Amino acid sequence: MTVPDRLAAALPAVLILVVAPLAAQAPDQLLGRFEDDYGSRHEVSDSLWRHGSSAHYRIVRWDSAGRFLIAHNDAANPSDPGRWTRIDWMPLEGMTPYAWAFCMSAYDAPTADAAARVTVADRSTPRTGCNGFPFTRLRSAEAGAPDDGSDPYQGDSLPHE
Repeated sequence: MTVPDRLAAALPAVLILVVAPLAAQAPDQLLGRFEDDYGSRHEVSDSLWRHGSSAHYRIVRWDSAGRFLIAHNDAANPSDPGRWTRIDWMPLEGMTPYAWAFCMSAYDAPTADAAARVTVADRSTPRTGCNGFPFTRLRSAEAGAPDDGSDPYQGDSLPHE
């Protein structure tokens, strides 16, 4: 068998290895439609994060162990088009209706590798652990949530630090 024939025979296996891990690594809890503390909508799939109607992030890597993802900002995004984003997340216990929170640790990195190296998120201090700001909490958009007009960061809205 010639070298080109061996490469052609191996190509389907290589494609499966490259494509399959993305979906397998996306945590189920993070997939779906959500609303954040500020009333913005998010839709997360294994390959795309949509924030509102104009910001789209193409997910290229899920790191479930490190609880972050790397995404390529869409060319039509209103800010930092074509750049790279790192989104760190953390589960939230006992904060119904909020299930998890995220931090955009990087949103304008020049490469995927540069975004992956950013380490601003500090999950041990969620009120200030996103580069001095709070993690953004998310709740299911399907379940609906009461809008009582209160400040989401008053009282026990995030774990005590």
